Amino acid sequence: MSQAQVVVIGGGIAGLAAAAFLSGAAGGAARARVTLLEASDRLGGKLYGGEVGGVRVDLGAESMLARRPEAVELARAVGLGGELEPPTTAKAAIWTRGALRPLPGGQVMGVPGDLVALAASGVLSAEGLERARHEGATEVGDDVAIGRYVADRLGREVVDRLVEPLLGGVYAGHADEISLRAAVPQLLEVARGGGSLVEGVHELANRPRTVGTPVFQGLRGGLGTLPEAVAAACARAGAELRTRTAVEGLHRTPGGWRVVTAGGGALEADAVVLAVPAPAAARLLRADAPGAAVELDAVEYAGMALVTLAFRRAELPTPPAGSGFLVPPVDGRRIKASTFSSNKWGWLARSAPDSFVLRTSLGRLREEQPLELSDEELVARSLADLGEAIGLTARPYDTVVTRWRAGLPQYPVGHLDRVARIRTAVGRVGGLAVCGAAYDGVGIPACVASARAAVAALDELLTPATGENVTERTMGA
Repeated sequence: MSQAQVVVIGGGIAGLAAAAFLSGAAGGAARARVTLLEASDRLGGKLYGGEVGGVRVDLGAESMLARRPEAVELARAVGLGGELEPPTTAKAAIWTRGALRPLPGGQVMGVPGDLVALAASGVLSAEGLERARHEGATEVGDDVAIGRYVADRLGREVVDRLVEPLLGGVYAGHADEISLRAAVPQLLEVARGGGSLVEGVHELANRPRTVGTPVFQGLRGGLGTLPEAVAAACARAGAELRTRTAVEGLHRTPGGWRVVTAGGGALEADAVVLAVPAPAAARLLRADAPGAAVELDAVEYAGMALVTLAFRRAELPTPPAGSGFLVPPVDGRRIKASTFSSNKWGWLARSAPDSFVLRTSLGRLREEQPLELSDEELVARSLADLGEAIGLTARPYDTVVTRWRAGLPQYPVGHLDRVARIRTAVGRVGGLAVCGAAYDGVGIPACVASARAAVAALDELLTPATGENVTERTMGA
């Protein structure tokens, strides 16, 4: 019998990973014949490489968690093992209370595990530090918002000046809304265990790990090279990858699915993997999985803008030190973070020794006015804050502004229960699976893991394979 035909809708890293697992491009035997459809003119989603001032840089995500193996394993499977390179040891800072202050060591997502390091950093006021030393008690139940829980235990200032900027870098959201269970499950274990939160975080932060295993990894040339390599491996394995192919309709048929594309084309498939953001998934599932569509419609997204700036090193009297800094929203600045890319990534410093590249980010959930500003205004706001934070007076010789509208899904309290309901509703339909950042984590390893789970959800259909050849035609012809 011929292999099943699977259509993957969405060409971000989750969709590409699903295509790789199905086609055998990531190792192992091919499970299906794959056609991947992407509406935009490129693959990779938030993994997006480009140039500023003639220098190759990431204009989207720039690092991946290495303590979770999925993304690193995928990179190796598609031939990028030799290109893996962790960030340098340059340290990050917090721009708060009028100065750049070292990010305290021993913390987990801003929750301190070392009060001595916290005091030495100067991030908290004397009053805030004293409050953190006297832990309160609170119940967590099944789930709780990170910000509210930590404020009850350690005080509001820990949330405002540490947890909020760190979470903002991941979700561009608000700590008082983000689920502890979904976003930092290891802290939920500590919270449920009773005892001191600080001591529990200290134990978490100091758990032994494999010697030589970095916390994060990057790729020489930027993470934008990962989707390129996955796509090339999929193509070699026989998968068909189409860009500029928007999907306008998805319909259950007696034999599987009909995928209707813009312009009236249609593909028949045995199964479909939906690897698109929640709003697009909701639209496509409204007819055949209305319960899932309702839940997907409720997923909020945050938008942000990235401003990448290239300077000539010769025009910087003193290049910025460290890997960059985070900015607590409570301080009322325009930018929410800055990464000194040329310090953070050795490959970038080596490839462009005469340039210094840094980037800033602006905007977060329900505070997305920066996305409507002109490129010139976003650059000006970034330079103004950089001037105040690090004394930067040089002018960049090139700039690139990247807007990520509805770029980051939010994980409020109850998010994992919503995801379970979505998957239950999707599973009832048959021959359908979902994956991507809206479900189990916004990081690259989590997206890759969700792709593998989506393929596993189709196991019964794929083994043994039963599909017929894909057919494409003009609707009504």
